Amino acid sequence: MIASIPAIQPVAIKDFARISDYFGSRKDPFTGKRTMHHGMDFTGTEGSEIFATGDGVVVESGYTFHGYGNRVIIDHGYGYKTVYAHLKNILVDDGQKIKRGDIIGTLGNTGRSTGAHLHYEVKLNNRAIDPINYYFNDISEEEYELMIAACSKRPNPMD
Repeated sequence: MIASIPAIQPVAIKDFARISDYFGSRKDPFTGKRTMHHGMDFTGTEGSEIFATGDGVVVESGYTFHGYGNRVIIDHGYGYKTVYAHLKNILVDDGQKIKRGDIIGTLGNTGRSTGAHLHYEVKLNNRAIDPINYYFNDISEEEYELMIAACSKRPNPMD
């Protein structure tokens, strides 16, 4: 079970300024209205590698017209699913078994997006939960505190 829980960042960055938006209520960059943002957005160089955050099975991969563009959904079991959106390239197939740290795609700018970034969600029993609490295998306590502090600044949203 431990390997299935999403427990690392989906991108290889330690610069938390590269997080362009956090989980929670925010101003939508397209409509200007207050909306719920169900994940975290990581900016980076288009084509950068995206990693599976826990062991699981790919249950959806492909282009979606719901704003996510190229998207991968991994079912980790135990009620956990993760969503990786706006990908440039998808490197996995539906039904494929995945291990934590496997490369599943590349960072892109597809769908309803204002620039190259990864939109990442963690769901537990089909309910979106804050991904910030699921990087415990990847960042130190000090880095976690820096990320929490940066979260309060609400940078510019990209989706």
